[in-house]
Amino acid sequence: MFTGIVTERGRVGSASNGRLSVEAALEAGIGDSIAVDGVCLTVVANDAGRLDFDLHPETVRRVKPFRGEVNLEPALRAGDPLGGHYVQGHVDGVGRVRRTEPEGDGSRVWIDAPAEIRRYCVEKGSIAVEGVSLTIAGLDEAGFAVALVPHTLSVTTLGALAPGDEVNLEVDVLAKYVERLTAR
Repeated sequence: MFTGIVTERGRVGSASNGRLSVEAALEAGIGDSIAVDGVCLTVVANDAGRLDFDLHPETVRRVKPFRGEVNLEPALRAGDPLGGHYVQGHVDGVGRVRRTEPEGDGSRVWIDAPAEIRRYCVEKGSIAVEGVSLTIAGLDEAGFAVALVPHTLSVTTLGALAPGDEVNLEVDVLAKYVERLTAR
């Protein structure tokens, strides 16, 4: 489990043949879970600043391609503060940035999302974008907006988002449980 509070950015060295290599200073042991752009992956090798992960075909089908800079977060440990919201690292779908707008010292980013994501979106609810815990600041028929503060823009990859960019999305797991329980 994760909180959506990114601890560092890494750089994809390669992503092919079922293996992802990320250059990062993050200390991690073999078998540790790391969220990479919001995708829970298991460390299979750690060699002097390079973390390797195996990619299952299911993962590759569900997420955007790994390239460039990526957000990294180690799994939550007992006693760690819960600074964001519960994030599982199980990407629900891929959205596309519609537009970014400066807003004060931060920005507002509109993301078009598939219907299966939008049905779980509520204003002031939680969503993870590229593994970053965010609050939904607006909704429309095609997607949602998030308001990004300067700190988030500087320590995550979200500051570099541009219209047309794909983003990994994970909805609040509690919304999925509520839907399942009320459907009975």
